[in-house]
Amino acid sequence: MTKISGIFAATMSVLNSDLSLNVEKTIDHAEKLIDQGCHGTAIFGSTGQSQLIPISEKIDLLNKLSNSKYRDKHLIGSGLNSLGETINFMKIASSLNFKKFLIMPPAYYKYGDSEVIEFYTRIIKSIPECKIILYNFEKLCGYKFSINCVKELVKKFPNQIVGVKDSTYNLFENLKLENFSIFPGSELKLLKGLELGCSGIITATCNVTAKISRKVYDDFHSGKKQSVNQKLCDVRSAFDKYNLISGLHSYYSKENEIYKNILPPLSLLNKTNENDLVNSLKKLNFTNNSSLAA
Repeated sequence: MTKISGIFAATMSVLNSDLSLNVEKTIDHAEKLIDQGCHGTAIFGSTGQSQLIPISEKIDLLNKLSNSKYRDKHLIGSGLNSLGETINFMKIASSLNFKKFLIMPPAYYKYGDSEVIEFYTRIIKSIPECKIILYNFEKLCGYKFSINCVKELVKKFPNQIVGVKDSTYNLFENLKLENFSIFPGSELKLLKGLELGCSGIITATCNVTAKISRKVYDDFHSGKKQSVNQKLCDVRSAFDKYNLISGLHSYYSKENEIYKNILPPLSLLNKTNENDLVNSLKKLNFTNNSSLAA
């Protein structure tokens, strides 16, 4: 398998007014990001509210997405704590020819490296054809991958554990493995990561930065002088002042009201914060491409 690399958006989920998943518009949103420059997307990552969306709706989307011309460009997240449900969901995805997954360890309970290795071992024994990108996000799941744990998993399953998304930022500078993809979870780490040999990024704010993130990536690989990296970092920093899901939905809803639909306990930004975000982006001379709105 070719090493996974590039700019990936942790894509947003688009909801109907009754808060059910709008399958067609969620897919359309994701694939417009690819048209704008992303090499691919992560479907049902944290930004996609995956922990809050019913499994049945996720399966409905996978069935539809399996017919897409961009099928192979999507990483599939689960957002599930149950080992059994994670395996069942991945089996369904695999039957639809999705092989690349972004899988976070379960949240809530406390555990260590050996328990995490057992969790992924059981998944891989059930779905040996899968390719897993580990999802390192201590803030959300309560566990932080160690370098030793990642190395042990890769040693044990070199054909299945193919990368890591590092949103805790304790791995991307020091983890070195052959033919292994490392993706920091922020545009702020993109250029430094590339200089260190990382594969790209998987980020929430690529929902708005797809074009300029791709330019930073392409300019690095072609040896061109960086001309938009500072702007990219400034845009990310503007969103980082708020909950990213709230900020993205509030920002997109300025163009299309369907993005106001968000699953509790998540919420939109209050009007003060929304105006502050919009004004911060205007000062950066940054506007989202209206064609991205579903």
